[in-house]
Amino acid sequence: MALDKYGIAKRIAKEIKPGYYVNLGIGIPTLVANFIPDDMNVVLQSENGLLGMGRFPYEDEVDPDLINAGKQTVTMIKGASLFDSAESFGMIRSGRIDLTILGAMEVSENGDIANWKIPGKMVKGMGGAMDLVASAKNIIVAMQHTSKDGQPKLLKKCTLPITGLACVKKIVTDLAVLQVMPQKGFKLLERAPGVSVEEIKNKTEGTLIVEGEIPEMVL
Repeated sequence: MALDKYGIAKRIAKEIKPGYYVNLGIGIPTLVANFIPDDMNVVLQSENGLLGMGRFPYEDEVDPDLINAGKQTVTMIKGASLFDSAESFGMIRSGRIDLTILGAMEVSENGDIANWKIPGKMVKGMGGAMDLVASAKNIIVAMQHTSKDGQPKLLKKCTLPITGLACVKKIVTDLAVLQVMPQKGFKLLERAPGVSVEEIKNKTEGTLIVEGEIPEMVL
């Protein structure tokens, strides 16, 4: 059974280690904050100028003046700080972010990511994604394995405008956890509960590397 967006976020939260500084992209990545253990010392950063972002707010906690870079309302933990975006991007560009979690429309088997523009659709620009993919020590992508019409999104080569080249390290989809092996393909690490290796193969255009028995995800 394929994971929903909360399942994807919960699995990605297991990749976060104590002491990490983490940037969460918009969409599914924002939900990761809700699955980080309360006793784990992790600092979440948003490029619009927030260090110490908390979990996604419940309805009665929403503060319309407190938002992340994707204009979603967020919460702050005790000791959080606010500053201008120039200082925030200084943190990103100087390599102080240990892990960036982003959404994507396409990822290539070489680790290229396309996540900001669909030709013909109006967009305001790439935002902070270009800086994040160029500077983060580790990038994990949260995404659906296929498009709404069933077309693969893990490709040999991206067809949409590129955000960053050879930068993605790991991908968590509704079907699987995969590691990008540059020049080789997507290495299948885990499969969603009830999902077969054959289904993942059929829904992956890029080279899929399968070695031995593939365990189910533990959520």
